Amino acid sequence: MGENVRTLPCGSWPSPIDAALAAAHDGRPEFPGFVGDEVWWTEPRPAEGGRRALVRRLADGSQSTVLPEPWNVRSRVIEYGGRPWAGAVVDGVPLVVFVNFADQRLYRYEPGGEPRPLTPLSAVGGGLRWAEPQLRLELGEVWCVLEEFTGESPTDVRRVLAAVPLDGSAAGARATVRELTDDRHRFVTGPRLSPDGRRAAWLAWDHPRMPWDGTELLVAQVRADASLGAPRTVAGGPEESIAQADWAADGSLLYASDRSGWWNLYRDGEPLCVREEEFGGPLWKLGQRWFAPLDCGLIAVVHGRGATALGVLDPETGEVVDAAGPWTEFDSPVVHGDRVVAVAAGPRSAYEVVELDTRTGRARVIGAAHGDPVDPAYYPEPQIRTFTGPDGREVHAHIYPPHHPECVAPGGELPPYVVWAHGGPTSRAPLVLDLEIAYFTSRGIGVAEVNYGGSTGHGRRYRNRLREQWGVVDVEDCAAVALALADEGTADRARLAIRGGSAGGWTAAASLTTTDVYACGTIIYPILDLTGWGTGETHDFESQYLESLVGPLAEVPGRYAERSPAEHADRITAPFLLLQGLDDVICPPTQCERFLARLAGRRVPHTYIAFEGEGHGFRRADTMVRALEAELSLYAQVFGLDPAGIPTLELGT
Repeated sequence: MGENVRTLPCGSWPSPIDAALAAAHDGRPEFPGFVGDEVWWTEPRPAEGGRRALVRRLADGSQSTVLPEPWNVRSRVIEYGGRPWAGAVVDGVPLVVFVNFADQRLYRYEPGGEPRPLTPLSAVGGGLRWAEPQLRLELGEVWCVLEEFTGESPTDVRRVLAAVPLDGSAAGARATVRELTDDRHRFVTGPRLSPDGRRAAWLAWDHPRMPWDGTELLVAQVRADASLGAPRTVAGGPEESIAQADWAADGSLLYASDRSGWWNLYRDGEPLCVREEEFGGPLWKLGQRWFAPLDCGLIAVVHGRGATALGVLDPETGEVVDAAGPWTEFDSPVVHGDRVVAVAAGPRSAYEVVELDTRTGRARVIGAAHGDPVDPAYYPEPQIRTFTGPDGREVHAHIYPPHHPECVAPGGELPPYVVWAHGGPTSRAPLVLDLEIAYFTSRGIGVAEVNYGGSTGHGRRYRNRLREQWGVVDVEDCAAVALALADEGTADRARLAIRGGSAGGWTAAASLTTTDVYACGTIIYPILDLTGWGTGETHDFESQYLESLVGPLAEVPGRYAERSPAEHADRITAPFLLLQGLDDVICPPTQCERFLARLAGRRVPHTYIAFEGEGHGFRRADTMVRALEAELSLYAQVFGLDPAGIPTLELGT
């Protein structure tokens, strides 16, 4: 702290982190991969309509955007998407195939030319979609997951492994796409080929399971004509989740299974490194990776309990050597020779592309490098804490106290706190620099990210706490953290808020209808009506998620109504802000509209802002600015704060 410390009320501290800055730094690089010796990845462009650009790192270390606007490298398979590109060097030139978001077609591209479509369009329902492309140059094909809509309903869909000709002959002819499997399984991941090319392995699962509940690891022979033989199940089941599988250089099959209660690594069924920590995670996008086998027999692994590390596992000894560095979160490891590349972030740095030299154990940033847009003295200083919830159960959280290099609150003032409930709900809040959090903490408002029961990163038992308890355990755990912060004198009991998006929007709304803990709330693209959402209002991947989160609809229909905020809009008394994208097919606007209709005439101060052209997860800079400023204005009005330069949100009744 400098000499010029000023005493100012919470919420009025001047901050260089404005909403435009937070929006410009939203999003993260994803899906790194090698094209020859070069590293490529996708990254967000909030200022370019929220598209995802494909970026390559050249030999001199500079970065180049591969495709101009409006090309948007992003798949819609299972709506959350999956790995949308693959590349190789052919005759000294990169050859790339990628999925374009607008039409979901697979394209072929060589730098210097124009992208050429490889797949046809379909007018049926959501059409044809592709993910996890893998180049099979020797066959003149790209192998991938095909998602094909067979009718107008979001659940009229089939998924198979398919081979697409690289010569463009399928661009106008669906019949030219070669199906490698039948559609006996509702969900499949892309095939991984054994080093000798004679076996393929992939994951499959079926309704009503989600992939973190139970998946099957399938293996099939690759015949001489490049068709696949009958698959057999080698691991997994209804209560065993295989998160990822791949082949080691010696032809043994590696996979991450939670059969022990934690996602650990196995080689041909034998455990390699038994630890009470996660070497896998929830498969929200096809092609997500937590480990990558090196040619030398070592395995690059992302592992941890809560936070994660990037390490190298020796399968012969079970020892893991972790990379040194400032990062506390890693994902998407990919390998080439003895090089390991991953995406990493930490409390002082946003997500960036890093490379680990397995010979020295040193990691360095090679792409999408974090640059401090403001003095890091304005960043929050998070605390990793464990609280006690109902029945003495542990509740994990990250606490971000108000923090400013030159401002403190008056002696008698306790700061307001906003509880953040993450989406999923089978997910978790990572411990990384988020300028949206800094936007609040640098103004004197604390943030508490709660990894409530049901979150990932703490084993299967913690994850299963939410089974049939969604809307109960998540609400209780968030409230336990909020009240503990007030009881210990960290937060002002009268100035607590809750906010969340998607499943977190559900938790925020349920918290406002069933507790009196919060003075207000921010509800972002939420689920509000379980019965509607569970009977055709959402997409296929999550269409039976509630069977495990709430219970079988056929058996406990009353529970669906009892837990839904839309059924209890009359119980809300606290002011709230409701934010929604009009193109959202996961949590559609009808959920918000139904909720607001039932609130009519109740005289609860609130505002509903719906954004054109936004789906599930805001991606455009102007949307993010308006949303963040509206949220701060809500807290300013309810908590009696005086932030400078923020448009006043008009709260109607």
